[in-house]
Parts: sequence; structure tokens; C-alpha cells
Amino acid sequence: MISNINLLLVGNSRFHWAEYTPKKCKYFHTSKDSKIPKNIDTNNLIWASVGNFSNLNLKKENEVKTKDINLLNLPDYFGVDRALACLAVLETIKNPFKKNLLIADCGTILSLTKLSAKGALIGGQLAPGFLTQLKAIEKYTKNLKAPKKYEMPDQEFIFNTEDAILKGVLNSIIGLINLSFNPSKDILITCGGDSELITNILKNKYKEIINKPNLVMKGMISHLQSSKFLH
Repeated sequence: MISNINLLLVGNSRFHWAEYTPKKCKYFHTSKDSKIPKNIDTNNLIWASVGNFSNLNLKKENEVKTKDINLLNLPDYFGVDRALACLAVLETIKNPFKKNLLIADCGTILSLTKLSAKGALIGGQLAPGFLTQLKAIEKYTKNLKAPKKYEMPDQEFIFNTEDAILKGVLNSIIGLINLSFNPSKDILITCGGDSELITNILKNKYKEIINKPNLVMKGMISHLQSSKFLH
């Protein structure tokens, strides 16, 4: 049995890493422009991908694909990151009232994925994520610039342009989650790079939200523990 394994999820914007040992797991993230950490042996790296990685030489036999993940009603074309998040939720979230599980992954894409209490995939929704929306506004307009601070303004209607952009983008994300989340029937779990920001805003309305920023990497570890890689 291998006692120390490195895992990588190639995201759309960043590399997401986990270092697994039987006693603890360490998570960290790097930009796609940065060099591979010196302690990473790419020959033994377990990896999955939803983004491009032309600067990496990864072994195909170490790739985790959606078809490798054991979930009810899971199509092979479903994003492997979303499938891994589902796996982690089913193994780590207590659900005594047998509610549905709604995962809001707040990254480059805002992905909403719903599972039944029995672990069957119900489906989901996809929308541009927080930073993706801000970058698009700056790219496709002449005079609008993305704000540099990310705190939700208190006012509903605002004169300051940067605050107005921030309010509108955050409201678009919060609104989508609000429309998709029924607290009487669902448990809401947030993850991803912008999940802490989104969770803090949502907590003004919903008190019981579970924030697991590294949920997808936890799913990779769960898959690892039950797969060929540890045996």
C-alpha cells in the first residue's frame, strides 16, 4: 500500500492539488503559469481534468474519469469535477432527514448539481462564475472596469460604477442559487474558489449552509481510497 500520494485536478483557471497520507490531507492551489511543485512526481500523480494542461506530461493510466466514479444515474459526459464533488458529499455530509443535496461549486463556472438522498444524480445548471462575469464585463465594454474589492455593497441601487458591477454580478449568482435551493427539501453545500464569499452572503438568508472549499479534491481522495491506486 502506498502511504503518500499526490493528486491534481486541472481546473479551468488553476491547478488544484492534494497530498494524501493515511493520517491527513493537505490542499493547495497554483496558477497554470507556475511551475510544478518540486516535491511532485508526475509519474505517480493521480489526476483528473476539466481544463487545458499543455504544459504537463501526465500518465493516461493515472487519470480519473467520470466513468470510473460509482454514482447512480451518472452519464459519462458529466464533468468529472462535479462527479467527484457528488462523491465527497455523499460520504461526508450528514443527512438524517433524507433531503436532496444541492452542490454549488463557485469557481470559473458556477455549477449547481443536485443529488437525491439515495445518491442518484438529479441534474444541474451551469452559469458564468463570479470572476468570469467580472472579466467579461471588462473585456466586452469600453468604459467598465472590474472592481478590485469583493465585498457586497449594502445598498441595492448604487451610483459608484465598480460597486454597481459588483452588486449586479453577486446578485446574479445569489439569485440563481436562491431560485434553485429549497431549504425544506435540500441541503446546500458550497465549494470552489469563491465559495467563502458567496457563502457569507447567503448566510444572511440561510443559516445552515455547509462550506467545503476543497470538496472536489476530497472526492478525489474518496475515489482514491476505494480504487486500484491504493492497492
